Amino acid sequence: MSQRATVHLLRHGEVHNPDRIVYGCLPNFHLSETGRAMAELAARELERRAADGANITYLAASPLTRTQETAAPISEKLGLPVASDGRVIEAGNHFEGMHVNRSELLRNPRHWPKLVNPLRPSWGEPYRDQVDRMAEAIKSAVAEAVERGGDGAEAVIVSHQLPIWMARSSIEGRPLPHDPRTRQCNLASLTSLHFDDISAGTRPRIEYCEPAAELYSGVIQLPGS
Repeated sequence: MSQRATVHLLRHGEVHNPDRIVYGCLPNFHLSETGRAMAELAARELERRAADGANITYLAASPLTRTQETAAPISEKLGLPVASDGRVIEAGNHFEGMHVNRSELLRNPRHWPKLVNPLRPSWGEPYRDQVDRMAEAIKSAVAEAVERGGDGAEAVIVSHQLPIWMARSSIEGRPLPHDPRTRQCNLASLTSLHFDDISAGTRPRIEYCEPAAELYSGVIQLPGS
C-alpha cells in the first residue's frame, strides 16, 4: 500500500550581521529582531496548516544557532521537540569569517586557488556532496514522520539557503552550478516536497511559499547565509 508524506525545507530567518560577514558554519550568529519575527511568521503558517489538518509529526534543524532559533517557535506552537541534524548544516566555505568584496578577492593571492573551479565549487563543499547529505536527511525525515503519523504525515527541516537550493535543483534536474542571485529560497521560506508514494522512488512535487515576505524590505541578503 502506498504512503504519502511531505517534507518542508524551511530556511532560517535574517541573521544579525551588520558587518556583512560570510558566517557559514561559524557559531553564535543569532537571528536579528526581524529574523525572529520571520521565524514567528513561518511558525504561524505551519500552525495554521496543522489546524487545517496537516499532520506535522517531526521537526529537525541544523545545529547552528540561526536554525535552532528559527525552529524554536515551531517547536513551541506544534509541541514537537527539535532534532538536531548535522546533515542539513550550511555548506563549508573558505571565506567564512570574512567580509568579501572584489578588492579582497583580487589583492589577496591566498584566495586565488579557491576560485579556479566554480563548477565544483573550489571555495567550499562540493555541490554534489550537499545534495547527497540533504537527500539522506530528507529520507530520514520522511521515515520518522510516517512512523509517527502514518500515511500523509509531514516533517519540517530548518536548514540554509544553499543546501535547500541544491536539494531542489537536484530534484528538478537542473545543473548544480548556478548564479546565487537566481536561487528561489528567500529568508524563512518553505520549499515543500510532496511525496505521493514514498516507496516508489519517484521525484516529489515541489511547492514554494514565503510566509515572511512582508518583512523582506531592507533585510541583508548574502550568498552563503
